[in-house]
Amino acid sequence: MSESKVEHISASEAYALIQREPSTAFIDVRSDMEYLFIGHPSGAVNIPWIDEPDFVINPNFEREVRKLILGGVIESSEHDSVPVVLICRSGNRSEEAGKLLIEHGFRHVYNIEHGFEGELDEGHHRSTISGWRFDGLPWEQC
Repeated sequence: MSESKVEHISASEAYALIQREPSTAFIDVRSDMEYLFIGHPSGAVNIPWIDEPDFVINPNFEREVRKLILGGVIESSEHDSVPVVLICRSGNRSEEAGKLLIEHGFRHVYNIEHGFEGELDEGHHRSTISGWRFDGLPWEQC
């Protein structure tokens, strides 16, 4: 059996997967403040990978993902094949978080390339060349 790894997909591909597979766990790994005030994809659940006040990696990240998927059951390999789609600002934090999930037995982990806001353009602005918002996919904010 080959080793699983994080699969990189576009925002549009992720949206199509989420529509096709209702059991997909769609997780925004940005900080609580980013999720609330910058906005987030509609339907995404916020489980921060790194959050204030200390901005350290969330030691309970994998556990919180399992709780989301399994309704509180922490150890069960039968549910590790549920698709998990991760998003952050530009795709870096979500890739790191995805690698941790793979290390802990998750088999279908997807990282949204370019994330919610995408790469910086020449004027140092986001959401102008790539990302969930640039693609016109559903999102909301406080």
